[in-house]
Amino acid sequence: MFQQIKNIDTAFRQIRTFSLVVVLANVAFTCFYTYHSDQRVARAEDRVLILLNGKVVSAMSSSRKDNLEVEARDHVATFHQLFFSLSPDDKVIKEHITKSLYLADQSAKQAYDNLEEKGYYAGLIAGNISQSLQVDSVKIDTRSYPYPFRCYATQQIIRQTGQLRRTLITSGYLREVIRSDNNPHGFLIERWNTLENKDLKTTQP
Repeated sequence: MFQQIKNIDTAFRQIRTFSLVVVLANVAFTCFYTYHSDQRVARAEDRVLILLNGKVVSAMSSSRKDNLEVEARDHVATFHQLFFSLSPDDKVIKEHITKSLYLADQSAKQAYDNLEEKGYYAGLIAGNISQSLQVDSVKIDTRSYPYPFRCYATQQIIRQTGQLRRTLITSGYLREVIRSDNNPHGFLIERWNTLENKDLKTTQP
């Protein structure tokens, strides 16, 4: 009889141990699955779908600090390409200048007004002159705010009589503003100034 009771007690302990192991394993699996699911949700939330040229493209979201220098350089390059890449067409000139002035403050508007007053744009149209700009590099110091920058570019002026290449070096500061359709990077160029703009080479046709 005592042996039977001992066997029942042993069996009960084994069942209790087995049940405890099953419960602990179930808890561990549930915790692992919950953690893994949370990680997948977090990764999914970081992914952004963008409609580009009629196609859906997946992209990863990031903070502004992660791409600060890249966006700042592209903002400066975009402004200069819009401001200096011109065709002998009044509509094209106004369109490019209007877009560029959304990216800068009154200093750029003043530079445009000065060129307009001197008849620079009228001369492009009358002389059938095309003008393009290649940005070579943009240096930005993000350690101080507003961020000082210097832009190095090469300007090409195409006339019927030949082509002229010029150096262009400008400087200014970048201030952060709210992003918009007209200013997708969310920067504004301030105190923009031309440091150098001189002839490099003239090519005859």
